[in-house]
Amino acid sequence: MINAGPTREPIDPVRYISNYSSGKMGIALAEAAAEYGAFVELVLGPVGIAPSNPVIKIINVTTAETMASESISRVPGCDIAILAAAVADYSPESAAEVKLKRGNGEITLKLKPTTDIAESLGKMKKDSQILAGFALETNDEITNAIAKLKKKNLDFIVLNSLRDEGAGFGHDTNRITIIDRNNNIDKFELKSKEESARDILDKISLILNERA
Repeated sequence: MINAGPTREPIDPVRYISNYSSGKMGIALAEAAAEYGAFVELVLGPVGIAPSNPVIKIINVTTAETMASESISRVPGCDIAILAAAVADYSPESAAEVKLKRGNGEITLKLKPTTDIAESLGKMKKDSQILAGFALETNDEITNAIAKLKKKNLDFIVLNSLRDEGAGFGHDTNRITIIDRNNNIDKFELKSKEESARDILDKISLILNERA
């Protein structure tokens, strides 16, 4: 199971909170995993692209809660879960049923936390499963990524830094660092997202071989 893309958290019928995720990294992972012979279920947020491989099962979602429910429901039956989606951490407490009109004063938008998908899956994870997450950071990258790895009970985490030119949201390239639960840190050069996807899958293959 792979999740990918952004989520949209509605404010009213025409406005929402989201982020700049294009879904390219997650889709590249899905394509590469299918090429490697895996049966792939891709839980995909609202993006303008889709995988070209017809064997990939796509589950389209929009909000953080639908992303969470679809991801969580699929993990018990999968061997590997890769959490590449950029899921909103907060959503509006309530969405207006009609379009909010402009006024002369300020408005206050109350936000509530969304379900932490990685943490939920980390609690469910069986010893036989592999759970990989992503961390997009802007500062103290390694420290923040290791903290997330431990808190979410991940087997490894893929770190992106917005300070790296050509990496992160919207680009066709990425520069990743893979950190595993044994504190091994592998830094990669700037590559296409397709090549980065293969580096991530090679890490999974290495873990599987070590367990065999």
